[in-house]
This record gives sequence, C-alpha cells and structure tokens, in this order.
Amino acid sequence: MLAATVPAATAAPAKYSHAAAAQQLKRAGINWTSSGGCSNRNNPKCTSFEQINKSTVAGVIDFKKASKCAVTITGGTEKGHASGTYSHWNGYKVDIRPTSCVNSYITRTFRYVGKRKGDNAKQYKAPSGNIYAREGSHWDITYYRGSR
Repeated sequence: MLAATVPAATAAPAKYSHAAAAQQLKRAGINWTSSGGCSNRNNPKCTSFEQINKSTVAGVIDFKKASKCAVTITGGTEKGHASGTYSHWNGYKVDIRPTSCVNSYITRTFRYVGKRKGDNAKQYKAPSGNIYAREGSHWDITYYRGSR
C-alpha cells in the first residue's frame, strides 16, 4: 500500500552526527570556526553539528554551490542560541559569516520580508521558504527545507 511507504508530515527529520555532517561540509568546501576551537554541543563557545538536520546540511551546501561564495559556519547546534521548534538546537539553523559575496547574494537573490520581531534583524526569504536573517555579526539561516 502506497500510504504505508510515505512518511508522515510530522516525522522527525533525519539527523547527522557531528563527524558525518563535518565530512559532508568539508567535501563541499564549507569551513567552520568556533570561538572555543571545539565541537562540544553542550558548550556555547563551540560550533557543533551534532543532531543537525540532514536537510540543513544539504541547504548550506546548495547555498554555497548556487552563490559561488566562500561559506564559513560560525554557529550550529550548540547551546547558547534561542530556543524554539525551528532552532539551532533542533538542527534547523546555522549561522554563517557575512562576506561581501554572501551579503550580495542573499540581498539580491531572496525577497526582503521585513524585520524580525525581537531583534529587528532584516529577513530575506528564499523561494523554498527558508529564512536568512542578518544579525549583528552573522547571517542566521533557518532551513525549513534542504534547498537554499
């Protein structure tokens, strides 16, 4: 029966371990950094990919390919970010370093949808529904789907 083979819309997203996500990102030429030089998910000074959604990793890789920009991730699934369903901790978000290439690609390619409540970060929405919010020191990206 076909319905039995289709996952429910509420199914939990597929996840990566830190090592598996790091391997995928490295293979795609994506770098990452942390203020603490570590990857411990429970340390807010680290940058961790533990339990990141596979679709989030695919989204970052797709963004790099489409933009042709150098991409450096500065925040992953580690503690210290805002909570919520579509949060860093739950694997939906990454922070990336702003560069002239990244900034230009996001602001010219995606639609400006206004400022985010709470911090007034300018938000840009991709056709996929993913949101790119320009916070003070980085782009806060929410990947609802695994495309840019």
